[in-house]
Amino acid sequence: MINNISSRIKDNFEEKDKARESTLALSRDVVRNCRTAMYSIHNKDFKKASSLIEKAAEMLGKIDSLLQTYPDIYFAGFLEHAQQEFVECTIVYGILNKDEENVAMPGPEELKVSDVAYLNGLGDVSGELRRHILDFIRKGQPEEGEGHLQLMEEIHNCLMMFDYPDAMTHGLRHKTDTTRSIIEKTRGDLTNAIRQQKLEKAMKEFENRIN
Repeated sequence: MINNISSRIKDNFEEKDKARESTLALSRDVVRNCRTAMYSIHNKDFKKASSLIEKAAEMLGKIDSLLQTYPDIYFAGFLEHAQQEFVECTIVYGILNKDEENVAMPGPEELKVSDVAYLNGLGDVSGELRRHILDFIRKGQPEEGEGHLQLMEEIHNCLMMFDYPDAMTHGLRHKTDTTRSIIEKTRGDLTNAIRQQKLEKAMKEFENRIN
């Protein structure tokens, strides 16, 4: 009798282990797709980025299906990391792809991710927006970055609302502090660039008047 019981338990563990291995591989593919999509976004290849994001969403859906009966694996941590990358990538895509009509910021229900993964993914968005603002500065268009800076502020204000223990938010407080630091650094870079631009314009106008 004990052999039958142990055999059944072993079979259960085998199925669980297969589900874990499959979803672990899928979660790595999600992260890889999202990072490649982010690269495409910054290079304005939005068609490729959209395709990669859609594939990542499909993979996350498959993971949800495979882990439906294994909540302990679902909440082991690796899936949350993949969801964070997906959230960050999707939101940045929506912000920077202004040629598309649907640029509204999606919520966790729409993206089918946990609230914690959503907030932590949102906490990474400012770093990508800073990169975009620096591109504007290098191109001599610092004023174009002011809208993104304002959005970074809005994101930070949102994150500030969730001042709960790390056991609940999984490091969100640190990301909130990092976001604040990124905003201040970016504000300084943007302010200096705009002042420099105004100074150069004034000097050019002065030169034109005296010539």
